[in-house]
Amino acid sequence: MLPRSAFGQTVFFVGALLLINQVVSYITVTLYVFKPTFEQVNLMLAKQVKTVFIDWENGVEVDNSVSRKFFEITGIEVMTQREAYVNGLGQAKEYTLLSRSMSEQLNGSARVRISQGDPVVYWVEAPQAPGYWVRVPLSGLSETKMEFLVFYLSSIGFLSVLGGWLFARHLNKPLKSLQIAASRVGVGDFSTRLVEEGSTEVIEVTRAFNKMSKGIADLESDRRLLMAGVSHDLRTPLTRIRLATEMMSDEEDYLREGIIDDIEDMNAIIDQFIEYLRHHNGAEMSADDVNTVIEEVVHAEQQHQRPIHLQAEEYLPAVMMNAVALKRVFTNMIENAIRYSEQDIEVTTEYSPKHRAVIVKVMDRGPGIPESELESVFEPFKQGDQARGSEGSGLGLAIIKRIVTTHGGKVRLRNRDGGGLIAEVSLPAYRGKLEENNN
Repeated sequence: MLPRSAFGQTVFFVGALLLINQVVSYITVTLYVFKPTFEQVNLMLAKQVKTVFIDWENGVEVDNSVSRKFFEITGIEVMTQREAYVNGLGQAKEYTLLSRSMSEQLNGSARVRISQGDPVVYWVEAPQAPGYWVRVPLSGLSETKMEFLVFYLSSIGFLSVLGGWLFARHLNKPLKSLQIAASRVGVGDFSTRLVEEGSTEVIEVTRAFNKMSKGIADLESDRRLLMAGVSHDLRTPLTRIRLATEMMSDEEDYLREGIIDDIEDMNAIIDQFIEYLRHHNGAEMSADDVNTVIEEVVHAEQQHQRPIHLQAEEYLPAVMMNAVALKRVFTNMIENAIRYSEQDIEVTTEYSPKHRAVIVKVMDRGPGIPESELESVFEPFKQGDQARGSEGSGLGLAIIKRIVTTHGGKVRLRNRDGGGLIAEVSLPAYRGKLEENNN
């Protein structure tokens, strides 16, 4: 039931400590301020009640003239129970502790009630005169003072919690920035440099993160440079072999064609290595329509003489994308479906309001992939089950996953009912364009 975030836990514990502090303060004020005060008032009133009924204990009835004189001086009245109810006894609240204290002072069973108002009225039924109530107005003690105390304690508690919330928010702000930056690094964006601010520990963590991010960026740069050098060095002898092959005699056509095919395969594998190492950063992305990209890809893939049925939802929200990179994704998906199946290919686009995402599906009727390998086939150089073939470098699906992840999306494979495979790409909708469309 406790919050899981550091921010939530900080606010929770600060609020809990302040609540405990408020409860302790309330109990302290009650026991050491209000209770002694009311006991002193109770003692004073007990003495006044004794004065009113001083002759009652000897069997002498209360003299009305004495009662009137006493009322004129102190404002205290002696009333019958009926008169007391007429004057507000029914709205008064009985207090057990005060009744017990009054009973001790009057040497008998007494009842004390207090009715709030201006002034506060103290009602006492003395054991010396059952059925009679002594009405004592207390002009110096009003309900508004109690309300002010409650308001004061509530205000202090609220301001303390608010201050704790602001402090926790300030303390966790650098951590939130660190979380966002780490997410960007996870998709290949190493451009973020965090401002080193906050507490000493947070500054140290931020500084270490910046160093780590720079180190990873340098490592990625070196890896791309190395791959580009290897690619250049390999393509040069491959080109010479290709030229030498073209000059072979006609009697060796069968050998020449085999060598040329091998060279083209090697060039394709090198291209896949380069594409796998390439990162598509946010500067290369813009809001665009997925339908436009998928229609271009489907039109280009029709050259394989295989029917491709496109069912595109008419109104789709825009997606922040690198159109060239996504074309590569959709092209790989469709070419895989063509390579591993012999029937028609189905391509669909749709919008999921629940996930606020545009979903592209490529469906075939091939042999599918074992359930245990649906996740592992996205690993580099993993070519999947023999049922789907083993040709190529094993980087096709890894490239698809890397590009889609860079776009903030997800890709998954699942076997199709009745045989076949569904390759599904989910891309987050661009909110600005989505809101414009909805309006």
